[in-house]
Amino acid sequence: MCDLVARTGRHQQRYESGCRLIAGCIPFKYRNFDESCGAKSEQIVEVLMINSPSGPGLLFPKGGWENDETVEEAAVREALEEAGVRGDIMEELLGDDSNDNSIPEMVVEKFVRLDAVLVPNKALRNPLQAYACRNTLLKHFLGYYQFKSKTHQDEFSPEGLCKAAMFALLVKEELESWPEQSTRKRSWLTIPDAVENCRHPWMREALEEGFSKWHEDKLMNTGEEDHPISLPFSSPDRH
Repeated sequence: MCDLVARTGRHQQRYESGCRLIAGCIPFKYRNFDESCGAKSEQIVEVLMINSPSGPGLLFPKGGWENDETVEEAAVREALEEAGVRGDIMEELLGDDSNDNSIPEMVVEKFVRLDAVLVPNKALRNPLQAYACRNTLLKHFLGYYQFKSKTHQDEFSPEGLCKAAMFALLVKEELESWPEQSTRKRSWLTIPDAVENCRHPWMREALEEGFSKWHEDKLMNTGEEDHPISLPFSSPDRH
């Protein structure tokens, strides 16, 4: 039995200009294309999706961003509650050198460090503007995606408008039990399979235009040569 409990209710939900603010992530891992090969075999990127309790198609973990957490914390929490995975969505922004000239001075002034994570200064009242500024430095941030929910309208978002901040989450641990295990089943998919099975157009956009481009940029910046990594747009031949 899982000791963790999923959050419920909307009393701490964040809203901005009639939109419910959402945090989510695309969990991913690397798998050797040929498991029988040595360490230098080509690696395939796979993403983790979960089923939708309300219909066909697969989803990425996401949920409401609440007042007592940062948007990154919300994304990590949703991955744990819905998909039962833990991992990393951030890299250190300032590093050990607070005088890093590559970081704009105005950003350093507006953010404070809390438990090794930069969070907005309390003087910043607009959460979306604050994180838009911060996300220029956040390497795992994929973008904002707007959509309309058919099932979650309330007095603060009567039309069901939502704005989701999506991140890439490198999975480090898969739990055997998790809060929503009874209604959520996990599936590891290649990018093409994930695109084909994605339930919502906005999540498909986050995968194709957000995650895929982010991953390509990541490989260019890190120079992966010894261990080639493939992010195919057609399913690899497993035979």
